[in-house]
Amino acid sequence: MQGYGRYVRLFLGLARFSLARELAFRANFLVKIAVELLWLGILLTFYKTVFTKTSVVASWTEPEYLFFVGCYFALEGLIETLFLENCNAFADLIRSGDLDFILLKPIDEQFLISCRGIDWSTAPNVLLGTGVMAFALHDLQWTFDPLQAAWACLAFLAGLGIAYSFLLMLTATSVWFLRNQSLLELWWLFTSVMRYPREIFAGGLAAPLGWFFTFLVPMLLVVNVPARIMVKAFDPAIVCYTLAAAVVALVAGRRFFRLALRRYRSASS
Repeated sequence: MQGYGRYVRLFLGLARFSLARELAFRANFLVKIAVELLWLGILLTFYKTVFTKTSVVASWTEPEYLFFVGCYFALEGLIETLFLENCNAFADLIRSGDLDFILLKPIDEQFLISCRGIDWSTAPNVLLGTGVMAFALHDLQWTFDPLQAAWACLAFLAGLGIAYSFLLMLTATSVWFLRNQSLLELWWLFTSVMRYPREIFAGGLAAPLGWFFTFLVPMLLVVNVPARIMVKAFDPAIVCYTLAAAVVALVAGRRFFRLALRRYRSASS
């Protein structure tokens, strides 16, 4: 436990430093928050317009879909706050040789590379997404069920683990390609897939995409499963599959990242 406590203290210290750095440029910080608010407003306006033309989208009613959107926004906010900026900077660490100094530190490399900075300007997205989910549950007249909420939180964390693992694997390719901009474009594709219910990909020409993003690259599970648990139905099979997929993805992501670091040649070599 003492070892884990060291990581918690280090993370809190990095978070305080990141916040102080953000507040040094308050205007930029506030503009970034305003952009995130605008993006959420555009999303909600778009889906509100869709539901003026129909009462159901892929078997999701308006309050259910609103909860789905809130869940997506909260989860994406966590990823952007904790990991995305750090992963985007990994290629620059390699090109500049600064990765050498990180690898020399007596701390886990994956933790230090993927968690060394906190993007506080996207942290309000988590609260905004939670607020949208709470509003949707109010519309659904949801009664509190601690077991249901616990399963949904567990599935949410599993989805976060799946998303983080694939982001980490895309980041690790920088060791070979030095510039991973085109590969990180895949991440934006993944986040686009996360934004839609799995039922949209259930039939027709979209069915192969649904199968691919459920079983090979399980990004369709990231938001769909926790949202379904809360506002539709609890499916033990898909929940267990999501938890197993999260474990496999985390192990695979760590092994691939460590393989990439073993292939890294320092700036001094």
